[in-house]
Amino acid sequence: MTDFFEFLDANHINYVKHDHPAVFTVEESDRLVPELPGAKTKNLFLRDDKGKRHFLVLVRSDKRVNLKELKGLLNTKRISFGSPQRLKKHLGVDPGAVSLLAVYNDREHSVEVFMDADLWESETFQFHPIVNTSTLVISKADIERFLSATGHEMKIIDIPG
Repeated sequence: MTDFFEFLDANHINYVKHDHPAVFTVEESDRLVPELPGAKTKNLFLRDDKGKRHFLVLVRSDKRVNLKELKGLLNTKRISFGSPQRLKKHLGVDPGAVSLLAVYNDREHSVEVFMDADLWESETFQFHPIVNTSTLVISKADIERFLSATGHEMKIIDIPG
């Protein structure tokens, strides 16, 4: 965990850290995390039907995602949620700690990242920093700097609700 924050600092990525009890769902976060600036996010770790492609899909916390329509946008026949084992293997986190910042652990760039265009309109965002016991508030410019530093590309698309 120290390495993660050292990485952020070394790459001049600004954030404000807020510690809180562990949260595993958006609903728990709404109850247990104090009101913070920035867009609250829902982070879905998905896989294709063959388990060869993995996706991290980011939307506003209150959006329901239509997976049947999303599969067409991702050019795959079927998508489903990735198992906790796949999540740990590809993003190095446990359920409840999934966030854009987990691509820090995706050194092989095996996870494709997609953010809803509606969410990207925000200027600041809330993301877990590899664990679900704190939340970072981070700006759009710092997200772009983070993605550049990790070598990840994020595609902005209209994710169907």
